[in-house]
Amino acid sequence: MDAQIKQLILNFQRNEITEWHVYNYLSRLVKGDNQDVLHQISADEKKHYNMLKQLTAEDIQPNRWLIIKYTALARIFGLTFAVKLMEKGEKFAQSAYAKVENERPEIMSVLKVDEQRHEQKLIAMIQEAKLDYMGSMVLGLNDALVELTGALAGLSFALQNTKLVALAGLVTGIAASFSMAASEYLAKKHEGDGQPFTSALYTGTAYIFTVLFLIFPYLILTHYVTALIWTLVNAVIIIFIFTYFNAVTKDLKFRMLFWEMLSISFGVAAFSFGVGLVLRAWFGIKA
Repeated sequence: MDAQIKQLILNFQRNEITEWHVYNYLSRLVKGDNQDVLHQISADEKKHYNMLKQLTAEDIQPNRWLIIKYTALARIFGLTFAVKLMEKGEKFAQSAYAKVENERPEIMSVLKVDEQRHEQKLIAMIQEAKLDYMGSMVLGLNDALVELTGALAGLSFALQNTKLVALAGLVTGIAASFSMAASEYLAKKHEGDGQPFTSALYTGTAYIFTVLFLIFPYLILTHYVTALIWTLVNAVIIIFIFTYFNAVTKDLKFRMLFWEMLSISFGVAAFSFGVGLVLRAWFGIKA
């Protein structure tokens, strides 16, 4: 067997045994149907490993770093996020399968079919409670980002005092978070949702944490321009994390979501900046 081809197969083999460990661990975090799904995927990964071992006649150790990475992501962001992110990595391996297919076409054919179809169908079966409330979280985040980045930009140039801006931002943000939570509760209850309080809790919590993260620079800095720049950086971080999460779990295009949300938030901030300057001049407020 060609050395380059063998190395590719060994890489595939290591990936399969790594995913076997990951799915085994994840299956211990859940119960019911999700556990059955993960057991089935885990069994497929072990089967793939053994099939590849027939070609290499070597045992391969798993990638410990990837095991730690995906199990940690599952605990922080949820099972579905970790599993779908891992399977996205599998897609990059599909083109490499063609390079070794001539060695044992019957084995590589099974691997390709399983990776392209079978596992995706199993992953589609995974149901996770927190994903049911993703819409509520995104609602809270979007609203907080658009409102607060705009409000803080406007207040910064109208008041030009970080403590006053922080005070006004906190009052506005906390009031708005309760208002959003209440609106979400009433909307879900009207729709007949069985958990309107939980949806409201996710909305309000996402909103209030976004508020605190955006206002934090104003609590520790004294220059309003520096604080605003830091706040805008925090807004980019929030937008990146949650659009990426949303894109992975819902199989959407990350770049389009990211730039859309970023342009809206920063567009409102730029407009509010101008409003703040106009109102400051209109009311004759001096530094």
